[in-house]
Amino acid sequence: MVGHDSLDEFQEFASTRSARLFRTALLLTGGDWHQAEDLVQTALGKAFASWGRVRRADNQDAYVRTVLVRAHLSQRRLRRSTEQPVGEVPDSAYGTGGDPALRVALLGALAQLPPKDRAVLVLRYWEDRSVEQTAVELGLRAGTVRNRSMSALARLRELLGAERESLTTV
Repeated sequence: MVGHDSLDEFQEFASTRSARLFRTALLLTGGDWHQAEDLVQTALGKAFASWGRVRRADNQDAYVRTVLVRAHLSQRRLRRSTEQPVGEVPDSAYGTGGDPALRVALLGALAQLPPKDRAVLVLRYWEDRSVEQTAVELGLRAGTVRNRSMSALARLRELLGAERESLTTV
């Protein structure tokens, strides 16, 4: 049973980390707002259920992010959802700053990648994790992360095609 102090500690953790977890989940789900919300709730629910272990972890953020990524990969692997990504991405999901056309194009291309490749790219380049950190979080070897990164980036460039040039020139 979770004590009052532990409950307060978990609530503080969840309220301060939810937005960052949501941004990661949104990228993992290819821009699907509702699926990202569900994914964050699943990750936080699992974190709450094992809060004693999470609070003793050296890096609580990494622990819960790993739970988030693994929940996403598990959901994709089981193919429980028949939902399809939306045609238009809401502007408010991405905050301010940056080129919205570039974000939409990147999210669309990311959504076409296999879930594990998408997870590698999100952790490596969006979350700015090292190869080793990404490998630990995904349960892969460092060499596998490097290979997946290279091939996923090549596929992402291919998906963006000619549109990539027009998006990067201002």
